Amino acid sequence: MSRAFVKEPDDGGPPDALPERPISEHPNYVTPAGRRQLEQEAADLQERRMALLERGDDAVAENELLHVDRDLRYVSARLESAIVVDPAAQPHDEVAFGAAVTVAQAGADDRTFIIVGEDEADLASGKVSYVSPLADALLGAAVGDRVTWRRPAGDLELRVVAIEYAEDEPA
Repeated sequence: MSRAFVKEPDDGGPPDALPERPISEHPNYVTPAGRRQLEQEAADLQERRMALLERGDDAVAENELLHVDRDLRYVSARLESAIVVDPAAQPHDEVAFGAAVTVAQAGADDRTFIIVGEDEADLASGKVSYVSPLADALLGAAVGDRVTWRRPAGDLELRVVAIEYAEDEPA
């Protein structure tokens, strides 16, 4: 069989390791809740790692351990580079990191988005990354301002209705 069809390295060593999870080029701003979220994820991964190590010479556990170790390296790097931003210290008259921004758009109900770090983003919870196109449109806006959210589906005009900063939101 041709070497082109096998995944083993030419030197007969173990298969290539998993590719690392990419680390963003942007500063790693996080809210206090986002920091706690990363810490909890690291603790959960460490606990899972220890459980897998206890299984010994189990091929399934060894494969899962590769994934857990890779994720643990990623989370550890994100924790080391985290820059915690206190939302309460942000300018309350404009949209900045950590803001809960309520926007209105024609023909739709008002929606609230919270601008958070990349690892905290969860659109289902209304949390958007500060480097997202939506956050880019909103950052620096004040109540009453109209902004244009540039989307692949077409531009959308939004009006900022309210800006709030939680003292410290739960994770």
